Amino acid sequence: MNQNPKLKGQAALVTGANSGIGEAVAIAMGNDGANVVVNYVSKPEVAQQVVDKIKAAGGNAIALHADVSKEDQVQAMFQAMYKEFGTIDILVNNAGLQQDAPFENMTLAQWQLVIDVNLTGQFLCAREATREFLRRGMVPERSAALGKIICMSSVHQVIPWAGHVNYATSKGGINLLMQSMAQELAPKKIRINSIAPGAIQTPINRSAWETPEALKSLLTLIPYNRIGQPEDIGKVAVWLASDESDYITGATIFVDGGMTLYPGFSTNG
Repeated sequence: MNQNPKLKGQAALVTGANSGIGEAVAIAMGNDGANVVVNYVSKPEVAQQVVDKIKAAGGNAIALHADVSKEDQVQAMFQAMYKEFGTIDILVNNAGLQQDAPFENMTLAQWQLVIDVNLTGQFLCAREATREFLRRGMVPERSAALGKIICMSSVHQVIPWAGHVNYATSKGGINLLMQSMAQELAPKKIRINSIAPGAIQTPINRSAWETPEALKSLLTLIPYNRIGQPEDIGKVAVWLASDESDYITGATIFVDGGMTLYPGFSTNG
């Protein structure tokens, strides 16, 4: 654990935290003093491995199952969290998935699953966290804010993505969900922001980086000329959840090596 933890004594819930970006965020928050809930929807043994990593580094964590698109499961998860840690201070809305298809072949089920998990799941979790923030009240010795919510978005909240219409739509929705919540809840001292990752080396996009040819093609989209690592997102999430960023709300931080700089135009298009 870090010697001067930024999140000491705070309770953090990270959804979809048994792999990829969610795992890195959970570990980073545990290393900075938070009591962490590692949410998962499948592979409980993998979620337990994340818990074990956090504990091995001197942190505290538990794994809790919930499908974030199901209201009853979300509410049960939050109640289990309160039983273990008392409350919630930080929510990281990370759970997400892809169901890709050419637009004319995309089924309603593919569309609905992505919207339900990626967008509705963030609404359900944010609503539960907000209710608890308001019920509990300020705890100034833990945080300058009443509560913090971080919505995991994507560069595809601004970059259209052919073949992934449902995914891009969900991320565009997350942007205005986050901003509208931030506008409404800022007077209550609840801070809500987004992180928009670019190409991060995780299982969800393995086909984009696992061969030298695929990686070379991917890097043409990234001016900084390297693929992102999950730890890049973890560091930003810890900072956004800490008092160091207390005057930031309603913002999206793009962590993308410059992908949103439209590098195709670097040679005059």
